[in-house]
Amino acid sequence: MNRYQSFKSSEIDWVGEIPSHWETVKPKFKLNRVTRPFDDDDEVVTCFRDGVVTHRKNRRETGFTNSIKEHGYQQIRPGDLVVHEMDGFEGAIGISDSKGKSTPVYTVIEPDERVDLRYINYLLREMSKTGKIESLARSIRERTTDFRWNMWSEIHFPFPPIEEQQLISRYLDKKTEQIDSLVKKIQKKIELLKEQRTSLINQCVTKGLDSNVEMKDSGVEWIGEIPKHWRKSKFKFVSDLYTGDSLNDSQKLKYESDNPNDIPYVSSKDIDRDYHIVNYNNGLRVPKEENPLKISPKGSFLMVIEGGSSGRKIVFLEQDVCFVNKLCSFNSVENTKFQYYFVQCVGYQDKFKFSLSGIIGGVSISKLKDFELILPPLSEQQKIVEYLDEQTGLIDNKVFIEEKRMELLKEYRQSLISSVATGKVRVTEDMI
Repeated sequence: MNRYQSFKSSEIDWVGEIPSHWETVKPKFKLNRVTRPFDDDDEVVTCFRDGVVTHRKNRRETGFTNSIKEHGYQQIRPGDLVVHEMDGFEGAIGISDSKGKSTPVYTVIEPDERVDLRYINYLLREMSKTGKIESLARSIRERTTDFRWNMWSEIHFPFPPIEEQQLISRYLDKKTEQIDSLVKKIQKKIELLKEQRTSLINQCVTKGLDSNVEMKDSGVEWIGEIPKHWRKSKFKFVSDLYTGDSLNDSQKLKYESDNPNDIPYVSSKDIDRDYHIVNYNNGLRVPKEENPLKISPKGSFLMVIEGGSSGRKIVFLEQDVCFVNKLCSFNSVENTKFQYYFVQCVGYQDKFKFSLSGIIGGVSISKLKDFELILPPLSEQQKIVEYLDEQTGLIDNKVFIEEKRMELLKEYRQSLISSVATGKVRVTEDMI
């Protein structure tokens, strides 16, 4: 690893030592902040949390709050450094690739010969990733921070000579592009593995394990043909479906507990889309002896039935839990695990999405109970479950390994940016 010959204290807590020939300067003395009038034909430019600054239409058209009169809107040009004053702490900082107009909550810095704005962009995003922006900014609304120019322009930044800034940003552009390319390949592999998992489940729970078995029409369009000896039913005939109990503020205080013997209380936020409970330790547990809440027992499964993740968040329970009313418990008189896999199949998921209603999107218990279900004989259900447990376990393990690889790459990416942008590693021309 290349290192500089000598260092000095930067007197900047998030930077530490810097090379002796670097200077520390307040951005207001180096950066040219601008507020330009926009042209009539300018389109809206948005600064996204992944650091992309581009025309809004290049990403999506919905999910934004639009201003009717566009008071205070300003022009952004290609090459400008843009800092979102509210979402900068989440990474909404980047170099614009477009000419357009933006909300006044963006700080816009135009390029000049004194500073390489790509280098400053790396510094600011380093501050975002390490939580420095959040610690500095004054919170004005939930999950956002007020990171305005008149505050951060007064904070000392490390400034290498301009030629060195350009060298650093060129090197980081190259290395981060290589890492991002690897991450995309891993993401694609994970997507393919998950598609393989879904296809496997779909095949097994609707067609069975024997490819030579005689088939018949199920009479249900979204299921199609099924083995001749299987039967059609509905969830209400073979499963007990019920929602949980929501807690008010006083109950939440009452049930704050870290006692492992108490029953965990699970919300939709505690379940991920990979069929796991990610947070058994949310601080809410209900004493077994005095539990007034409904329980979803070990061996049942929970499904989110209200909100944006309806139908897609599902978890098989390895212990008893209490749960919120946005979740539905499925507990079968037959093989619950088979039904757990059945609700993951493509046909059921499509049926579920088609049945969503209401402003926030949800499916009623009565509708769920009337959903069609295909059932093999109990012995065959068990064989299918055992096969899927083994095969999905193998796929899930591959997904875990790839996700870990991706996580390590992202950690390396951030570590590289931090060490290079703050002078801990020296970049030379032969490294690019």
